[in-house]
Amino acid sequence: MAPPSDRARSGINLKSTLKAVISPHRADNGFFGLETNTMRSHIATKGIARAPHRSLFKAMGYTDREINQPLIGIANSANELIPGHMHLDNIVKAVKSGISMAGGTPMEFSTIGVCDGIAMNHKGMHYSLASRELIADSIEVTAMAHPFDAIVMVPNCDKIVPGMLMAAARLNIPAIFISGGPMLSGKHPDKKDKKIDLITVFEAVGAVKSGKMTEQQLLEIENAACPTCGSCAGMFTANSMNCLTEAIGMALPGNGTIPEPMSERIRLAKQAGIQIMELLSQDITPDKILTRQAFMNALVVDMALGCSTNTVLHLKALAHEAHVEIDLNLINEVSKQTPHLCALSPGGEHRIEDLNFAGGIPAVMRELADHNRLHMDCLTATGKTLAQNLETVIKKDQQVIRPVETPYHKEGGLAILFGNLAPEGCVVKQSAVLDEMLQHQGPARVFDSEEQATEAILNNRINQGDVIVIRYEGPAGGPGMREMLTPTSAIAGMGLDGTVALITDGRFSGGSKGASIGHISPEATEGGVIAIVEETDQIKIDIPGNTIDLLVSQETIADRFSRWKKPEPKIKTGYMARYAAMVSSAGNGAIFKDIL
Repeated sequence: MAPPSDRARSGINLKSTLKAVISPHRADNGFFGLETNTMRSHIATKGIARAPHRSLFKAMGYTDREINQPLIGIANSANELIPGHMHLDNIVKAVKSGISMAGGTPMEFSTIGVCDGIAMNHKGMHYSLASRELIADSIEVTAMAHPFDAIVMVPNCDKIVPGMLMAAARLNIPAIFISGGPMLSGKHPDKKDKKIDLITVFEAVGAVKSGKMTEQQLLEIENAACPTCGSCAGMFTANSMNCLTEAIGMALPGNGTIPEPMSERIRLAKQAGIQIMELLSQDITPDKILTRQAFMNALVVDMALGCSTNTVLHLKALAHEAHVEIDLNLINEVSKQTPHLCALSPGGEHRIEDLNFAGGIPAVMRELADHNRLHMDCLTATGKTLAQNLETVIKKDQQVIRPVETPYHKEGGLAILFGNLAPEGCVVKQSAVLDEMLQHQGPARVFDSEEQATEAILNNRINQGDVIVIRYEGPAGGPGMREMLTPTSAIAGMGLDGTVALITDGRFSGGSKGASIGHISPEATEGGVIAIVEETDQIKIDIPGNTIDLLVSQETIADRFSRWKKPEPKIKTGYMARYAAMVSSAGNGAIFKDIL
C-alpha cells in the first residue's frame, strides 16, 4: 500500500475499492468475480455461449479468477523511437501492479507514436499531427473489440497524449492517464549554472550558421542537452498536454511534472492503477469529468503556464469528442483575464523540474483558485472535486509560480489573432514574444514550403523587419500541418527574433519562440488569403490588439484570386492522401470532417 502522503495526494481508498469491486465468494456464473453487477466485459466473458472466448483467454494464461475480475485495458505507447517513450514499459508494469492490488485484471495493448523532434524538418513531419487520429481510432477499435470495463492511458509525447484523450472521451468508459514524465534539463557545457534543453540545440544550429558558435561547441551542447529519458524538458507540446490532462481532471496530481527519473513517478503509476478501480466502482466516466467548466479550468491553467500553441488544436479536438463547444474567441477572453505566472522554456529560464519542485500543477491551480479563477466543483480522476484536491496544497516557490498580483505578464500565454489574413483565426505564444515584436509591420517574404524558408534563413537572405510567410503547410495542404521548429530556432539562434516575424498555415513546436504565428485559417490550399500574398506586401501584426492583416486592397485580393489555382497535392497515395481529403481547418482543431 502506498504511504499515507501518497494516498492523500491521489484520493485513493484501497480498502473501499476492494470492497466495492471484488466479492470474496463465487459469482452467479460459478466463477470468482463480481456478485451481481453487470460489467462491460461480460459480453465477452460471461455465460455458456462465451466458453470459446474464455478458452482464448486461458490460452494466454488467464485464470478463471482473472477472467471474472474487471478487465482493465492499458494503452501503452512504449517504443524505442521516442525518448519520452523508451521507459514506458516500466510505467505500465507499475500500473499493472496497482490494478492487480485493487482486484482488477490488467490487459496491455500497444499504440504508435512519433517523435516530433526526430521527424522535424523533413517528410516525416507530415505524419506527426496525422498520427493523433490514428492513435484515437486504434484505441477505439481495440477497446470496442475487447470490451474493457475501464482503461488506463499511458502516453507521454506530443500527439499521443491528445490522441488518447480523444479516445477516452469517445469510449466514455472509466479512464485515467499516467504519463511517462518529463526529462531533466541538461547543463550547459561551458556554463554549469545554465540549464539547457532540446531547443538549445536547435538554436545552436542557427548560431553556427551565423558564425556565433563553432561546430565543436554545437557538438558539446548536443551531447549535454537531453540527459535522461522523458518528454523534452520545457513547456513544449508534450509537457503542455500532460499538465493540461492533470488540470482538466483526467490524471492524478503530479502527472504533468514529476520528472521521469524519480521513483515518485513509479509510485504515481501504481496509484493510477489502483485509482482506475475506484473510478470504475463509482462509475466516474470521462463525460462526468470533461465538462465545459473543466475545459475552462484547463484554458486558465494553459494561459498561466504559457503552454504550446498546439494546445489550441488539441483542446479543440478533445472538446469536439466531448461534445463541448470551445470558440476561439473564448481563448482570448480567458487570456485577457488570466495572468501569465510561469516563465518556462522557451519563454523563460525555468524547466518542468523547477515547476515540480515548486508544487507542480496543484500549486499553480491553488494560486489561481485563491483568486477565484477556477471552477472548484469539477470532478477529477481522484474521485474528488478540484476544491477537495487543493485543500492541502502548498505553493513552494513564488519565483517559479508567481503570485497573481505580480505575474510575468498581465495576460495569458496564448493569443488568437483575426483579420483579413486569418478570418477564422491564428495563434501565437505571446509569452514567448519579445516586447518589441508584439506589434510589427514589415514586408512579406513568401515561401511555399518550410524547406524553402529554412534555406533562405540559413543562407542569410532574410533581412531585419521581414515577415516570413510559409504557406501550403496546413492540415490539408501540408498535408499534416508540419511544425516549424527549425526555421523559428534558426531565427532565434541568428539573433533575428527581435526583428523578424514568421507566419504560417502550418504550426509550431511548443519550443518555438518569437513572433511565430501559426494555424492561419483558412489555409492556403483551401483558398485562404495567405495563398495570394506576394513578395514585399506589407503585413501588419498587432498581438495586443489580436489582429493580423495583409495591407492590400480588397480589389487586389479579388484580382489575385481570379488568377490563383489550387496546387496539386504533395502526397497522392497512402494514409496522408486520405488524411488530406478528410481533415478540417486548424480553426476546428484539424479534426476529421463529420460524415453526413
